[in-house]
Amino acid sequence: MKRRIAVTCGEPAGIGADLCIQLIQQTHGELLFIGDPDVLTRRARQLDLPLSLHLLDAADSSMVHQSGIMNLLPVTFPGEVVCGKLNAENSAVVLETLDIAVKGCLSGDFAAMVTNPVHKGVINDGGFSFSGHTEYIAAQTGGYPVMMLACEGLRVALMTTHLPLKEVPAAISSDLVKKVMTILHRELQSRFGIDSPEILVCGLNPHAGEGGHLGSEELEIIAPALEELREEGVSSHGPLPADTLFTPRYLQHTDAVVAMYHDQGLPVLKHMGFGRAVNITLGLPLVRTSVDHGTALDLAGTGRAEIGSLVAALDVAQGMTGRF
Repeated sequence: MKRRIAVTCGEPAGIGADLCIQLIQQTHGELLFIGDPDVLTRRARQLDLPLSLHLLDAADSSMVHQSGIMNLLPVTFPGEVVCGKLNAENSAVVLETLDIAVKGCLSGDFAAMVTNPVHKGVINDGGFSFSGHTEYIAAQTGGYPVMMLACEGLRVALMTTHLPLKEVPAAISSDLVKKVMTILHRELQSRFGIDSPEILVCGLNPHAGEGGHLGSEELEIIAPALEELREEGVSSHGPLPADTLFTPRYLQHTDAVVAMYHDQGLPVLKHMGFGRAVNITLGLPLVRTSVDHGTALDLAGTGRAEIGSLVAALDVAQGMTGRF
């Protein structure tokens, strides 16, 4: 397995290009960026940062490791790129950068991929069905994706991801609980070196259903599935009320928390570590991490974008590849 990590530049009107240019002012290992040379060159001028592009293809091993030099697999955006202004004409090429990274990971040319933020709305406006990086990469690779965000002191995995809240209860099934928990348990062991993971599981309803008075999903679905998993060696505690689970009393004894839906767990994690947190996709035949924020269109080209989460995503990806 090669040690190179592919870094996609993300939505061209957002801060992805800014972050990549800031990043190569330092050295962070063998990084191969995928983006548009003209966009990056213009953005570097806006930011008043030095940038020298070393163009190559996926099979080319002649990388340069020096501050201010970017090893780049070039793509070309067909539409105009203006900071802060979305352009649906560029959506296909945004997806192409992901395809290149996925293909390189599956072939062994890349050890991992790290993604800068894309804009779901403009990709859909471009005529592509797209609910997020996680789902798109899963469709390209097979496997079942589990989204987990991590910062210092907390990991939160999601039972469901980008679903409208009204669709969440119907999506929670015994099979889903067992699938997500099994993947999380296995990859905490294999990719994070935790021999016996301890996992806390949130209930779906307030007070974890209050014994069935505030909802029956805990009694009928979640608790029986967790009991079956415990018999198979997957250690967990729950379902527990989410409003008290995220307290030191519980968190100091756990390796990960499972939230039933996106906004049940991620606000807590981002409160603890926004700007330093990492989005990790488990359950796929490749290593993929990402930043914990969006495209930040209003910050593109201003020099005010912060690279903390991108650096953390690279660090985690490098650590995960070392576990294989």
